[in-house]
Amino acid sequence: MKLHDLSPAPGSRTKKVRVGRGTGSGKGKTAGRGTKGQWARAGGGVPSWFEGGQTPIHRRIPKLRGFKRHLWRVEYQVVNVGRISAWAEAGRFGEVSGKAPYTVNPDTLRAAGLISNDRLPVKILGSGDVTVRLFVMADGFTAGARSKIEAAGGSVQEIAPATPAEPAAAGSDTAG
Repeated sequence: MKLHDLSPAPGSRTKKVRVGRGTGSGKGKTAGRGTKGQWARAGGGVPSWFEGGQTPIHRRIPKLRGFKRHLWRVEYQVVNVGRISAWAEAGRFGEVSGKAPYTVNPDTLRAAGLISNDRLPVKILGSGDVTVRLFVMADGFTAGARSKIEAAGGSVQEIAPATPAEPAAAGSDTAG
């Protein structure tokens, strides 16, 4: 093979289509734009925010009168007490010596595979039955979950959310 034998692969290089150059070219007369209408005109088309005639988003969403997006809403990872109890019986939280309760916290839930993200807060829900003693630490509990854990001889502890340090209260300095 020599340099003069080299050529691009068939179909990899195509000529630019010249539109509006007579009927014999195949793209003459209307130049591939069809006949009439908004898209056939120079400068025609619709803006990128046009929604086909339906009420656009800037008019669908109310501007005043109390509309809120709730950006501060807390998204919890939820786990049912019945599932925690079943996994504790199966030994997925480790073995417990004597009458000590199983200790369950976000780290053990993550290690056992009951939650997937250790950055989001955990809330314990009350679906299912608790048959073992549990000591559960989580960011939130439903009333049903709390009562079922305590009825089985366990206890619950809410984890305080991490908040920035608050400034000293006004009037608490001891200038004298």
